[in-house]
Amino acid sequence: MSHNILMPRIMEVGGGALDRLPDVLAALDVGRPLIVSDRMMMELGYVDRVRELLAAAAMPSQVFADTVPEPTERSIMAGVEAMTRGLDDGRAFDSVIAIGGGSPIDSAKAIGVLAHFGGEIRDYQFPRQAERAGLPLIAVPTTAGTGSECTRFTIITDDTVDEKMLCVGIGFMPTAAIVDYELSLSVPPRVTADTGIDALTHAIEAYVSRKANGFSDHQALAAMRLIAPNLRSVYHHPDDRAAREAMMLGASLAGLAFSSASVALVHGMSRPIGAFFHVPHGMSNAMLLPAVTRFSLDNAPARYARCARSMGIASESNTDTAAVHLLIKELSALNRELEVPTPGEFGIDPEHWRSALPTMAEQALASGSPGNNPRVPEAGEIIELYEQVWQSVS
Repeated sequence: MSHNILMPRIMEVGGGALDRLPDVLAALDVGRPLIVSDRMMMELGYVDRVRELLAAAAMPSQVFADTVPEPTERSIMAGVEAMTRGLDDGRAFDSVIAIGGGSPIDSAKAIGVLAHFGGEIRDYQFPRQAERAGLPLIAVPTTAGTGSECTRFTIITDDTVDEKMLCVGIGFMPTAAIVDYELSLSVPPRVTADTGIDALTHAIEAYVSRKANGFSDHQALAAMRLIAPNLRSVYHHPDDRAAREAMMLGASLAGLAFSSASVALVHGMSRPIGAFFHVPHGMSNAMLLPAVTRFSLDNAPARYARCARSMGIASESNTDTAAVHLLIKELSALNRELEVPTPGEFGIDPEHWRSALPTMAEQALASGSPGNNPRVPEAGEIIELYEQVWQSVS
């Protein structure tokens, strides 16, 4: 059985990799990019640094910095309009550079596809696919989390119905990724924790996914070996460069893993929490991960045990039963140490939560991700898991 593997054509990895940006554009035979980012990247000076690198290489650029933390159809259409207008001198953009966390990169993916091929983002919602590559996209992550620089996915919210749409295809795979851990040194602890658990969830779900394959397995296990020992370090010691580098590489490997094997129930249930209650994506994953893992582990005990061993919390001398017990214990302990709130502690109204559960379960199933889970749930079981998460049963 064959597996379709998509990867960026070029990857520059390591400290100072951003300086290679003009060379990457030149290798792709482009040089008139629209830079897609957000206001925080502007304030931190990262966008100016990108523009200075491009200007020194005589590459004109313009900036669209109005992406939002949870990209919506409305927010990306503003970017599509900016791209359609072209440069001030009338020339068309020939590429897109995304710099920031997962939201600017996901936004840039959608902007590039819609500006090039037209239509609405819902036209590309799973199970439909963006089957053709568009303009070259160069993704520059500044967080160790989503792995979006290495995936064929983007998540965009339909703001008319509060639904997060999973969009898939070669059109959303970045042409190049610049993975420079030095850009993550300014990330605050809360974002570091949320994005780090997101990356860990990608690796675990890719490994236990029903679509797992030899390629994804190796990437997922390597990602867990990098992320698990270093997540606490970067949370408590933001200037730990070695830990930051390991996390950044681990996040990209996890992205490669789940781009090939897909994610599963945690992500399927996480997206509606973000759409309804605006909980950051990594945080909602963290809320769900212990309970969903416990729900799933009897259907893939050897796989979950291998996760525990790769994370360094179990050894080969532990039985699979002992290893999965240690895994559940570690996921709960990690949430406590990284101060992941419960939905109630986040500020969600309990009545609003309960009333939304049937629709959230419906949207989770419709995303397709729960179908990749070792134990495929029914809607009622998803509602029960949401209720457990509210009660902090993990």
